[in-house]
Amino acid sequence: MKSLLVCTDGSSYAQEACHYATWLSRRTEASITVLYVTDLRQFEIPAVGDFSGSLGIQPFEGMISQLQEVEKIKAKFVEEQAMRVFSDAGLEERTEFSHETGLLVDVIKDYADEIDMIVLGKRGENVNFATEHLGSMLERVVRSAKVPCFVSNRRYNEPKEVAIAYDGSASCRKALDYIAMQESIFGSMKIHVLSCVEGRNEDTASDRLSEAEEHLSAAGINPACEMLSGVVESAIADYVANSGIDLLVLGAYGHSRIRELLIGSTTTELLRSCHVPVLCFR
Repeated sequence: MKSLLVCTDGSSYAQEACHYATWLSRRTEASITVLYVTDLRQFEIPAVGDFSGSLGIQPFEGMISQLQEVEKIKAKFVEEQAMRVFSDAGLEERTEFSHETGLLVDVIKDYADEIDMIVLGKRGENVNFATEHLGSMLERVVRSAKVPCFVSNRRYNEPKEVAIAYDGSASCRKALDYIAMQESIFGSMKIHVLSCVEGRNEDTASDRLSEAEEHLSAAGINPACEMLSGVVESAIADYVANSGIDLLVLGAYGHSRIRELLIGSTTTELLRSCHVPVLCFR
């Protein structure tokens, strides 16, 4: 891994994302680009009609200019806040800050050929007003990104034990390959492989565990394999909470309903309910 893209909006979750990016960079020596995107939509000028039917935008021209100045001040504050984390870690020489205007999910596409992982917070600026909701752009970024997305939790904690929720899907196989190849990140961690029994499909879950164990064993990794039962979301979240897991690895899409949309899926529910960072693979 050579390059990390850290998305920040100045929120508390974004700051924790910076700390996780520091941890990843130290392990892999990856360079870091910190990205702040000014949402283009706030500068759209509304057309206002008076009672005679005429249109005018003059009252809003001055307001837009003021909004742009405020954004410049905010961007500078966000830059100073984020760069302080990397400076304190001694990583300022491999870190750069970029301020763009547009929509985050679109701007990220411009970096697609230059980055190996996206790091972003689970929630954004409105975390204190919508504590149970994910960030407004998070799901769109995870669904569209071609590289793994590391979604940080509220409070940084250096990962030492990682669990992969394995369902045999293509995205989960990609996650398994990544764990096997990225020794610099996962080499010193204890790896847990989880497969959940849904209904009477115990044989299927067992086959998945055997497949994952064989794959990791070939890479010199001896995982702890666990077959869970019950509702997938709850079973995995409970295991994470009760087994000292510091990082959860997921395929952003799985089989059946999970494959269709991230919204309302097992992935979204685990992002919402697990209080550890989540590494998602498309």
